[in-house]
Amino acid sequence: MNKQAVADKQGLYVVLISVHGLIRGHNLELGRDADTGGQTRYVVELARALGERADVDKVVLLTRRVIDPQVSADYAQLLEPLSDKASIVRIECGEEKYLRKEMLWDSLENFSDNVLAYLKSQPRMPDVIHSHYADAGYVGSRLSHQLGIPLVHTGHSLGRNKRKQLLASGIKRSEIESTYHISRRIEAEETTLGAAERVITSTRQEIEQQYGLYDFYQPERMRVIPPGTDLTQFFPPLGDEKKSPIALSLKRYLHQPNKPMILALSRPDPKKNIVALIEAYGASPALQEAANLVIVAGNRDDIQEMEAVAKTVLTDILLAIDKYDLYGKVAYPKNHKQEEVAVLYRLAAALRGVFCNPALTEPFGLTLIEAAACGLPIVATEDGGPTDIIRNCQNGYLINPLDQASMAATLLQALTDRPAWRRLAKNGMEGVQRFYSWPAHVESYLSEIRPLVEKTEPITHMNLQRRAGTFRDQAIFASLDQNLIGDMASLAPFLQTMHAHRKAIIFGIATGRSLDDALNTLKRHSIPQPDVLITGQGTQIHYAPNLTEDAVWARHIDHLWSRQTVHDVLKDLPGLTLQAKAYQSAFKLSYFIDVALANVNDIRQLLLRNEQAVNVIFSFGQFIDVLPLRASKGLALRWCAEQFGFPLEQTLVAGVTGADADMLRGNTLGVVVDNRHLDELSDLANSEKIYFSKQPYAAGILEAMTHYHFFADDSAAAAA
Repeated sequence: MNKQAVADKQGLYVVLISVHGLIRGHNLELGRDADTGGQTRYVVELARALGERADVDKVVLLTRRVIDPQVSADYAQLLEPLSDKASIVRIECGEEKYLRKEMLWDSLENFSDNVLAYLKSQPRMPDVIHSHYADAGYVGSRLSHQLGIPLVHTGHSLGRNKRKQLLASGIKRSEIESTYHISRRIEAEETTLGAAERVITSTRQEIEQQYGLYDFYQPERMRVIPPGTDLTQFFPPLGDEKKSPIALSLKRYLHQPNKPMILALSRPDPKKNIVALIEAYGASPALQEAANLVIVAGNRDDIQEMEAVAKTVLTDILLAIDKYDLYGKVAYPKNHKQEEVAVLYRLAAALRGVFCNPALTEPFGLTLIEAAACGLPIVATEDGGPTDIIRNCQNGYLINPLDQASMAATLLQALTDRPAWRRLAKNGMEGVQRFYSWPAHVESYLSEIRPLVEKTEPITHMNLQRRAGTFRDQAIFASLDQNLIGDMASLAPFLQTMHAHRKAIIFGIATGRSLDDALNTLKRHSIPQPDVLITGQGTQIHYAPNLTEDAVWARHIDHLWSRQTVHDVLKDLPGLTLQAKAYQSAFKLSYFIDVALANVNDIRQLLLRNEQAVNVIFSFGQFIDVLPLRASKGLALRWCAEQFGFPLEQTLVAGVTGADADMLRGNTLGVVVDNRHLDELSDLANSEKIYFSKQPYAAGILEAMTHYHFFADDSAAAAA
């Protein structure tokens, strides 16, 4: 009897492996620590859902056995049934006590050997092994090779992206290695990607922007299967939502609490773009007439005692509400319980409202699915996962998160077109059942697993090569105006070159524009989000793929900075005109300068005489930016080089004006790609290390790549 016939007769036997954290079948300790989060819930719910299928015979979730008085004795049980066909089996893994996942690497061979012994002791070998996270991927790869069983893998998060987040938080590279063993994790991920016949992800963006940076990236083996949603928790209104405690708490804020509700729910993070939503609402009297706005941004007791980023966002929320005098129209509750989130969705649906996610980028969008399951239409950012959700469910509208007027108009349309509202609400509930419920997830999952088990789909093997190092050690940084943008014909081949070498280089953009303005510009010119985005003339640094802000850089440049004093010194100076508020920021004062009336050196001297040690940037013949002394494009670039570990000698820097001068100086490979502002770069004219291209715009950068033989030794990139 062939394997397919056996599988048809017996049903599938699936082994899931999730090594770290605390895993049990009841009362999951979600949020207990960094290792006990969404992954633990996912694997337990997946095991249960698979066990309910008639065509699945057996499901075993393998995890680490923990014997430690500091945690529950549940985690020491060798066997824990989840259902008649699904169970958790705990396997010894080195030291018995509970350890964080980064401390388990040296014990994974021990765990793998013990798992192998367990599987061989069973009456039947599994049909497929599904590993979760890098540690289980390492174990799964070994077992797959030893037993000849297909390996399926879900990363949940990836080491290359995690490293960027850790660097942004201010942790030194050496500490990241000693604490998080990030190089070892990335090597394990590469090994797993080379061995896995299927990689399951939540979104297409995850495949392209995160896995795409790996040497063993094989997109033809990757499938998007969004996680399931618990429909016993998220369901349409029952009719009693208006009497709930959370509804009563909202009444303290609202003059007309029974009006439709625009609900926004997120943590207080700048990327969530909640202030822009409030400003869009505040600038639209029609939208204020149509609905209340409810902002749920985490829990807080005293904003002043919160960490810096959350404090800034919550303060900005309150200031925006005050600016537009939205009292009585906007609710911003201080606290809510986790179980009240579903009640909020149902309350908004009962009031014929909408759910809004205006984030600058949203990798997946679980809240959108939860809202849809409760019968609430959605209005969401066009950047990331919401595009998949709305395409599948047809239950809302996509918005440009940087266009406030369009955001307000779309929200108003969603609220006032009643027939469309009913259709969107119905589509959302049906769409979640079809695409995002656990039964839907398992159906899609099994449709991807069966061809591997039955050997009905040939697996192609790519000629993959590993790079010499784990991390990229070359970089290209360019400014935006009159450099990358200005000539679409040369931009296209430049972007193609960047994509072809994405595994080998770090691509950065450094601009004087604000973050929102820069993102809008990138969108208009179809420029993908770079690995590093330096904005505000070097006063802000954000990292891909989730626009993680380098908060340590912000603290670093705050040294000796007094924005108000600088403003007071310059406010009456002839020839200086303050630019519009949109061009100002906490660490940047921006002016127009009339060079017939004012002199840049005189401005610097005036500030020094007033004890203001600052950086004065003159650019494009008409702009003056005053920054903290520690801030500039060049200093931000060098900060990133130190953080990521790429040498300046292997960093190509393209500039065009005075604001780019300190990026071009020093040990970088500099290129000036436009000569219209050469007088601002006159100090560089005699430097042999700086190349002046014959061609302008992106063509000049490509010319410089050839001049410097920039990719000459990049065999890995050539293979890609």
